Amino acid sequence: MKIKSAIIALAAIALSLNCAAVERWSVEKANAWYAQLPWMAGCDYIPATAINQIEMWSESTYDRAQIDRELDWAQSLGFTTMRVYLSSVVWNKDCEGLKNRMDDFLGRCSSRGIRPLFVFFDDCWNEESYYGKQPDPKPGVHNSGWVKDPSISLRADTALLYPQLRAYVKDIITRFANDDRVLLWDLYNEPNSKFALLLLPKVFGWAREANPTQPLTAGLWADAPKINKIQIDLSDVISYHCYENTKWHKHVIDTLSRHNRPLICTEYMARTHKSKFKNIMPLLKKNKVVAINWGFVAGKTNTIFSWEEKMPDKKEPPVWFHDILRQDGTPFDPKEIKLIRKLTGADKK
Repeated sequence: MKIKSAIIALAAIALSLNCAAVERWSVEKANAWYAQLPWMAGCDYIPATAINQIEMWSESTYDRAQIDRELDWAQSLGFTTMRVYLSSVVWNKDCEGLKNRMDDFLGRCSSRGIRPLFVFFDDCWNEESYYGKQPDPKPGVHNSGWVKDPSISLRADTALLYPQLRAYVKDIITRFANDDRVLLWDLYNEPNSKFALLLLPKVFGWAREANPTQPLTAGLWADAPKINKIQIDLSDVISYHCYENTKWHKHVIDTLSRHNRPLICTEYMARTHKSKFKNIMPLLKKNKVVAINWGFVAGKTNTIFSWEEKMPDKKEPPVWFHDILRQDGTPFDPKEIKLIRKLTGADKK
């Protein structure tokens, strides 16, 4: 997802931890959880046949065959996690169906040694969403159909909205609170609004009411000190986004490491921003930071195109912005595949 600035003057909020959530994991518990895990790599995942979260999870468009095909490819790369967005729109329409499809997805992942993390809310891209048939992609436009969650029109009446969101978060987490197939819960993607500043602490509270065995997080991604502080103070493990070069990414790791909690990079890899597999993935492995890049198979999201430049007259850009594979499973860059497999150890299996 788009970042508005180089990932944060994090030193400004450095170690000002006055934890507001009583049940937040201790540093010791967080590190003990992480110590049991191998180094993990994966991607932000949506099947190529879905333009957004709604299309991925709706009953009529949940594409089992495509998911199986793509998870096989992910397994072949040695990927062991996937970051996957949920949808309150689908939950409002079909809560039991959504949970059953999540269970089905987890089963497909588990059979391939993949433990996903799930994302609840999102402040990125289109302001309004709806259940039903989703729009077709706009040619050459990055994430033309991705939607904010919840919709902007719903955010004014929090007295009505908050109980619905609380029910959504608690229902989903309660269902999978003791499920080892779930790696962790990512509560809010790229919060960047006054609404998010108010909602974030509540979401952490609602999630804790469900008492999950998995850790909670919400990723840092921009220079927003008030939101950043909430994210750091309430997260069990620290997650972040960085689409910058090696030097800046190392600065981010060094700064966040001062909190003495496990680090998870939940978005990286924008080739034209000098964030590539060849320079960033080895850095993440060396520092034992979970490496989750944006994008896997080129598809309806159009994230092979940059968020900065529309290319409606081109089938694909000369250098892909995100994503790894074409829809037939062949790579954009075979050298990347070789490196990924080497770093994950898949080349030795």
